[in-house]
This record gives sequence, structure tokens and C-alpha cells, in this order.
Amino acid sequence: MLILAGLGLYDEKDMTLKTLEYVKKVDKIYAEFYTAVLTGTTIEKIEETIGKEIIVLDREKVEYETEKLINESKDKDIMFLTAGDPMVATTHVDIAVEAKKKGIEVIIINAPSIYSAVGITGLQLYKFGKTTSIVFPEPNYFPETPYDVIKENLKMGYHTLCLLDIHADKNRFMTANEGLEILLKIEEKRKEYILNEDTKVVVVARAGSLKPKIVYGKIKDLVNYDFGKPLHCIIIPGKLHFMEEDALKYLCENI
Repeated sequence: MLILAGLGLYDEKDMTLKTLEYVKKVDKIYAEFYTAVLTGTTIEKIEETIGKEIIVLDREKVEYETEKLINESKDKDIMFLTAGDPMVATTHVDIAVEAKKKGIEVIIINAPSIYSAVGITGLQLYKFGKTTSIVFPEPNYFPETPYDVIKENLKMGYHTLCLLDIHADKNRFMTANEGLEILLKIEEKRKEYILNEDTKVVVVARAGSLKPKIVYGKIKDLVNYDFGKPLHCIIIPGKLHFMEEDALKYLCENI
């Protein structure tokens, strides 16, 4: 059996009772924290909570050694833990599919993810369009995909969730400030007038914690704002319903 289970968004307390129930039954537990991380806890605290050792796999081991993990599931009960929900990352979907192809029983235990947590802003979830990711620019690599996604979503009046790059192995997490700067640089290059310093956006920091930071304001007022510790994400609102306007006014810190 292969159990794919999510750990939630922030700390070890986000784990579901169902996950804890299956933890007691499995023979071995793997986890990966390169697609997302829990910034409110440590591996040691998670291990203490579940009472078992966790084998942490890096990106290379997950992507190139999944065959080994799947084969182990043929005659053992294996659990694979991820931050957020286990089926958000395509890598995890691929693991589930490949296991099913080999006749292995697969159990999926869902958990809170950023896709549901952004509801804390009061923006209506069904009005979100395609999600995009803003990545760290590198020499000869400055993808403009986020700009295109925002452009298309705005045409339809949809909100855009912008996930921000993480390099967990280097303990490097893109801040909302960096993400906003990148969007402005793309606008400066493209000059399609999709965004400007007066564009109003929402920044969510530490979603899933009991004290998240939710700020609504113009890019020029947020680009140097201190949002505190990671993880951050950015939302570019589309056409707002009057209930959403009220929510942004009363549920967010307005700058």
C-alpha cells in the first residue's frame, strides 16, 4: 500500500487525525519538502508528533528514484508525506498514477493547501483563474509567464494567485517584495499596461498559521513593506463583487 498524505500549511498541528492513524500502521515514512515547506516547524517536531523516523528525499531522489519507492509499496505499507495537499504537485500525481499502474493500493489523505487557504482574504475561490509561479531570475533566464497569466485572468475578471519560488535546500524563499519587483520589471519590458505601481494587490504571509499577515494595497506601498517571515504569496484581484470589496476592507490590513 502507498499512502500519500499532506501535512498542511504551517506546522505539525496541521496534520489530520487520519494521517496520524495511518502513521501507526505503515512500515516506512518518506517525505519531501522542496515543492513546499512548513515554516512553523521542523522535521524533528514532526517526527516527535508521529513517533517515527521520516526519510527526507530531495528533488533528485523523488524525481529519479520514485520507482524504488513505488516498488517498496508492493509488499510494504509506505507513506509519502508532503507539505500542503499531496495532490497539488504534479510529481506526486505521477507517483500515484505509476503505483496504480503496478496494481498497488493507493490511499490519498488530503490536507489544507494554499488553494483553499487564500479564502482567508474573503475573495471568492470560484473567481480565481489559472495559478502562476514567480521564480527567481537567473542569468539568461527571466520567464514572463506570470505576466501572461495575470493578463489572461484579468481579461475574464478572474483573480490570480501567484506562488513564489522557494529553494528549500538553500533556505531561500522569495518574498512578496521580490515578487512584486519582478512583476514591475516585466511590465517595464513589455509595456502592455497590465500592471503598474498603483495596481492593488493582496499579500498573504504565513497562511495556515493562527496569525497570518494579510495586506491589501497598491504595489508602490507594498513593495518595501515588511511582511515578516515566509512563506508569502501574492494575489492580483480581478473584478470585485461588493462582498469581496467589504471582505478586503475588513479582513485585510489596508495600506
